[in-house]
Amino acid sequence: MQRPLSGIRVVGTDQYMAGPYCTMLLGDAGAEVIKIERPGSGDPRRAMPPFAERDGVKKAAGFMGYNRNKKSVALDMRGDAGKEVFRRLMAESDVLVNNLRPGALTRMGFGYENLKAINPRLVYAVISGFGRMQGYQGPYGDRPAFDIVAEAMSGIMHLVGFEDKPPSWTIYGMADIYSGLVTAYGVMQALFMRERTGEGQMVDSAMYDNMLSLNEAMVALFSVAGQSPHRGRPRNAYPRSAYRARDGYIALNVPDERIWQRLAEVMGHPELVGDERTCSGPARAANRDFVDSVVEGWLANLTRAEAVDTLNDVGVPAGPVHTAEDIFECPQVEARHMLMSVNDPEVGEYRFARTPPHLSSAPELPARPAPRLGEHTRSVLEDMLGYASSEVDALAAEGVVQLAD
Repeated sequence: MQRPLSGIRVVGTDQYMAGPYCTMLLGDAGAEVIKIERPGSGDPRRAMPPFAERDGVKKAAGFMGYNRNKKSVALDMRGDAGKEVFRRLMAESDVLVNNLRPGALTRMGFGYENLKAINPRLVYAVISGFGRMQGYQGPYGDRPAFDIVAEAMSGIMHLVGFEDKPPSWTIYGMADIYSGLVTAYGVMQALFMRERTGEGQMVDSAMYDNMLSLNEAMVALFSVAGQSPHRGRPRNAYPRSAYRARDGYIALNVPDERIWQRLAEVMGHPELVGDERTCSGPARAANRDFVDSVVEGWLANLTRAEAVDTLNDVGVPAGPVHTAEDIFECPQVEARHMLMSVNDPEVGEYRFARTPPHLSSAPELPARPAPRLGEHTRSVLEDMLGYASSEVDALAAEGVVQLAD
């Protein structure tokens, strides 16, 4: 059996998080992924802590996690010789994933139309802050962006945090990771269409768009009800929060009256079902201090495990707020094989988050370690592109490519 994208060749002019996460997903799905890196330094994430270390060798955790199952070609694309290598590679590839600064590849002569002329079957995926496709470029199209900018402009930061505090970001890199996921989804659609039409196309993935789509509930609430939700100020459903048990926090959500009845009864307060302060979601939201005191009072003598088991037994979905240590010890994570082991020959074996979902008729994910800078430069140029060994040596001597051998 093969993984779904076996036989598909992906080239990544990608760095930091969004592009590498996208190509990691495609590599996990079985594609051959060739990462193009600048000689000397490579992807900037190679130098970002924390590091795994052994026998004087250091490797960045973020780079190791997002660049498994890839090959590295160290190529300087600024000169004619480097551009020729890239052209030949594009002629032999199925997908390009690019998240360099907006317009960088186009200025080198590798815009979508240029590469379409070289390879009409190429799927050309671009991740940017605000979008690059002609006909859909707004006034911000040339701006660079990091994840926190997309979170802010999409309205997500407006919803995160406390009512009396400034807006807050969610998790580091969430906009990058989600944009990588959306882009991989777009690449899959384009490859599926290519099976029908024989032609590739451009996949335009904007971080702002992606995060706005993730914040769909805010859009729908304002569109339908004219309500502008605000952080720390629930209006329609409550309780929905993290509550302290004896040994940590649990997460609890009550979206309707049926679940509220179950919660009230298991807490020993069935009278709250008909209490005017708690008889509906809006009423509970308006009286959230009272609701919180009841829930916290019930939890005060229970451990997280006791509370979660009790609630789930009566049909009230709840779960512990896990720390990193909790995740590594969670039996559900273990049963789902969600922490995959990757054994790096230089720094040892570490575990990283597995790509979901599971497929019933595909083998398990490959687990090849993130490549050394330029580790596959020679093999790609010689075996795939037809360069002679002497030609590769000459390119290396000129600084056009970097070899790891």
